[in-house]
Order: sequence, then structure tokens, then C-alpha cells
Amino acid sequence: MSALLAKRMGARRVIALIQRKVYADLVQGGQIDIALAPSNATISELLRHIRRGDVVAVHRLRRGVAEAIEIIAHGNENSSKVINRTIEKVVLPKGAVIGAIVRGEEVLMAHHDTVIQSDDHVVVFLENRKQIPELERVFAVSSLFL
Repeated sequence: MSALLAKRMGARRVIALIQRKVYADLVQGGQIDIALAPSNATISELLRHIRRGDVVAVHRLRRGVAEAIEIIAHGNENSSKVINRTIEKVVLPKGAVIGAIVRGEEVLMAHHDTVIQSDDHVVVFLENRKQIPELERVFAVSSLFL
């Protein structure tokens, strides 16, 4: 109900935590953009361990087609494609959107001019999980990156 109220009050995107997985399938795609069921937590833990990079959390969305990934940005501007760059300058795979950045105890809503810093936790939503390897390359730290 709170997600529906937030949408009505002007929120562009809303996420709802649904206790019954059946309900998650019913509400997702309507006014609620993303519905998460806790029963998916086990799958998320497994996915977190098989993803490359410093992935903190992975959640499957839209019946497994899409994913939300929390990944830690490492390195510096010489070794990373994201550090000290604004979100609009980061080249993400098509259909990928940075939704938020967690910096210490602060949660920042992502805007085009938000600068990603080292050790930021970046929450990325991917429309298509086939683009995960490309996203992992964007956040990879390389000593050869120029």
C-alpha cells in the first residue's frame, strides 16, 4: 500500500516487499515497478557468490529476467571506469540504470551529476541479466586501464 501511495504522490519508481510470492507476480508491472519476495533471498545469496567483482547483493526481478545488483566501486580514476566520474559519464550496458549510491551511512539517490567515489556501494538495475558480464567489466579494476 505504501508503494502505491508513493507512486500516487509522484515517485517515478517504487519497490514493494511482498511476503507471498504469488502476490509479487500479481502486482509487478502495474503501478508497482518492482516487487520483491523474501523467498528469493536464497537465490540472491547464490547469485552474489557467482558474480564477478565485489558484489554485495543480487536480487532477481521480473521473474528472473532482470536483476538488481549492489556492487562496490573500487580503484581510482586511473584504474576504474567509474571512480570520480559522474553517473552520466559512466557507460553502462543498454537498459542498465544506477538507482542509488550508499556512501558510508548515507544513501544518495542517483542523479546525472552524482559522482561515484571509491568504496561506494552502487545499486544498479538491469533490464536483461544477459548484460551482467558487460556491467562487471564496467566496474572491474584494472592496472592497465588508461
